[in-house]
Amino acid sequence: MNVKLKIALAQLNFTVGDISRNSKKIIRAIQYAKNKLHADLVVFPELALTGYPPEDLLLRPQFIADAENALKKIQKYSADIHVILGCPTKPKDTCFNSAICLYREKQLACYHKQKLPNYSVFDEKRYFSSGTKPVVLSIKGFQIALAICEDVWFEDVAKQAKKAGAECILAINASPFSDKKFARRKEQLEQRIKKINIPIFYLNLIGGQDELLFDGQSFVMDSRRRIVAQAKAFEEDWLTVEIDQNKKVIPKPLALPLSPMESLYRALVLGVKDYVQKNQFSHVFIGLSGGIDSALTLAIATDALGAKNVTAVIMPSPFTASMSVDDAISLSKALHVVYQIIPIHDIFETSLKTLHPVFSGLPEDITEENLQSRIRCNLLMALANKTNGLMLSTSNKSEIAVGYTTLYGDMSGAFCVLKDLYKTQVYALSNYRNQISAVIPQRIIDRPPSAELAFDQTDQDTLPPYEILDKILYRFVEGNQSAALISKTLHLSIALVRKVIAMVKRSEYKRHQAPPGPRLTERGFDKDWRYPIVDRYW
Repeated sequence: MNVKLKIALAQLNFTVGDISRNSKKIIRAIQYAKNKLHADLVVFPELALTGYPPEDLLLRPQFIADAENALKKIQKYSADIHVILGCPTKPKDTCFNSAICLYREKQLACYHKQKLPNYSVFDEKRYFSSGTKPVVLSIKGFQIALAICEDVWFEDVAKQAKKAGAECILAINASPFSDKKFARRKEQLEQRIKKINIPIFYLNLIGGQDELLFDGQSFVMDSRRRIVAQAKAFEEDWLTVEIDQNKKVIPKPLALPLSPMESLYRALVLGVKDYVQKNQFSHVFIGLSGGIDSALTLAIATDALGAKNVTAVIMPSPFTASMSVDDAISLSKALHVVYQIIPIHDIFETSLKTLHPVFSGLPEDITEENLQSRIRCNLLMALANKTNGLMLSTSNKSEIAVGYTTLYGDMSGAFCVLKDLYKTQVYALSNYRNQISAVIPQRIIDRPPSAELAFDQTDQDTLPPYEILDKILYRFVEGNQSAALISKTLHLSIALVRKVIAMVKRSEYKRHQAPPGPRLTERGFDKDWRYPIVDRYW
C-alpha cells in the first residue's frame, strides 16, 4: 500500500497580543490546508496564537485565559486534520511554551519546550518552566516527535526523541533574523541529524515585532543532511512536503538563495512595514537632508509602505548646500514621494536671539549646531502628530555607537530604520537599491558625508574615516574585543582605538533614549546591548 504523509508548514505572520485575529488567521489556514492542500497535518510556528515574543503579557492571568479560550475554538476545526499549534499553556500555575496537537476536535498531545534561551534577545526563563519529556505522535503510521526552536540546538533533546521512537522531528520556531543566522541554523541541524539520522522539519515564523525580524526561510533537511524543501524568505509562504512509505522526504525544487545585500534590504523593508502597520499607522514622515542616510531610509520606507504613505520633509538651514536640496528633490521625484520644503532659517535665528542673553560671553560650539537638528525634529513631530503619522529616524549604527547624532534631534523618532546598519553598509545597501532602480542620485553616494550644521563641515572633522571606524566598532561592539587586541589586529594606534571606545562609552545615555530599530546583526543596540549608563570600567 502506497501510504504518504502530507505535511503543510504554515509560515505565517502573527501579531503579538492580537489573539482574536491570530486565531481567525489560524482557522482560515487550517481550512486552506485541509480543503486546498489536502494535507494530513498542518503546522504553525512557535507561540503563533499569541505572537512572539509576548514578554510580560504572559504575566497577566487574563492573557493566558484568552489564549486558552481561543485554543478551544480552534479545536473545533481539527475534525479531520491534525494541527500542531504553538501557544502558552499554564497547567497548575506553571507556564510552558508549548506545542499542542489537535485532532478530531480534541487536544491529542501537548509538548513543552525543554531548552529555554536566556541570552541575547531572549529571556524565556523569566516566563516559562522547562519541559522534560518527549512527545511522539503517530500520524498515518509515521512517528513524529515535536520540538520547539532552541530544543533542536541541543543533542540530548534530539537523542531523547529518537529513543522514544521518532522517525522525524517537527520543530516549530520563532527564530529572529540576523545576517549570519540561516547558516547557523543549517549547521546546527546538520549536527543533530548526523547523530540521529532522521529528518527535521524546521518551521520558522515570519514578520517584524518591535526590533526583532523573523525571516521565515523554513526548510526540511533529510536524513542525509540535505535541504530538500525550503520556503521563501521575508514573506508568508506555505511549504507542503510529503513523506513516502519508506519514511523518506520527497524533495522539492529549491529557490535561489538571496545575496547578503538582498537579504538585508528585504529584512529592513519587512521591519518598517510591520512596525508601522502593526501599530495601526499608515503614514510616515522622514527628514530628507540630501545625505546618504535619509536617502536610503526614504527608499526603504517607500518600498515598505508605498509612495502615497510617505512624506519627505526638506528643511534647509543657512548651512545647507543648494546641491543637497536639489538631490533631495530629485530623490523624492524618483520615488514618486510627496515632498515639502520648510526652511528653518528664521526659526534658527529667532532661537539664537532668544538664547543670546543667557549664552552671552560663551563661545559658539556644537550647541548651535545641535539646535538646528532639534528644530527639524520639532517640525517633523508636529507634522506626524497633526496627521496621525509616525516620524522615522535616520541615524545609522556607526553614528549611534559613537554619539555622532543629536539627542532630541536626528536620532529621535518612532522607529530608527538604519539602527543596526554600519555606515559602510549604508553605502553598500544604497548601491544595491540603485541596482533595482536608480533612485538615489549618484552625487549623494559620492559626496563626502556631512551633517551640514556648520560651513564646510564633514563627518571626518570629528570621526575617523568610516572604513576604519566601522572595523573598530565591529570588533568592540559585536566581538567584545579589548582596545589592545583591536589595535593589534587592525594595525591602528592604541590612542585612536581608545578614543573611539571612549566615544561609545560616553554615548550610552543617548542610546537608552533612542527609538527601536530593526535588528540585523548578532549585537544590535536594543535587547542585545545591556550596559549600565553609569560605568567606569573602561
